[in-house]
Amino acid sequence: MAIPDPETIPRPLGPSDIGLMRDMLRMFGRAFEDVPTYTAAQPDDAYLARLLDSDTFIAVAALQGGVVVGGLAAYVLPKFERARSEVYLYDLAVADTHRRRGIATALIAELRRIAAARGAWVVFVQADYGDDPAVALYTKLGTREDVMHFDIAVE
Repeated sequence: MAIPDPETIPRPLGPSDIGLMRDMLRMFGRAFEDVPTYTAAQPDDAYLARLLDSDTFIAVAALQGGVVVGGLAAYVLPKFERARSEVYLYDLAVADTHRRRGIATALIAELRRIAAARGAWVVFVQADYGDDPAVALYTKLGTREDVMHFDIAVE
């Protein structure tokens, strides 16, 4: 396993980290080759501050020299059948120039720490067929379940 550069520090973002959140959005756009989705219609600062201060959203950025080189966004989902929650890892990316250095693993380790502190019992994530690096990472860290995913349009 690659050991992250000691200068690369994953840390949770809070309501005062609007600039870092915007940097992370730009990094996501480049990493996912979908810059318009992540940059063209970003929410205003007040929205991002509320989101980053929410009990149901988690953002973690990997910083190297103050520059965002990786990040993740996750949602805390309170459960109804038991007094516990699950954390859904929604997006995770590492800049092309910083891949294969253990940054994604360090980001997930920080997410697991945060999830445990918030009383979550599991972190779950989906990966697309053909995204072999993501599948390999998640297989290394967890148990694979093959499920079907459906998008249901909202009128």
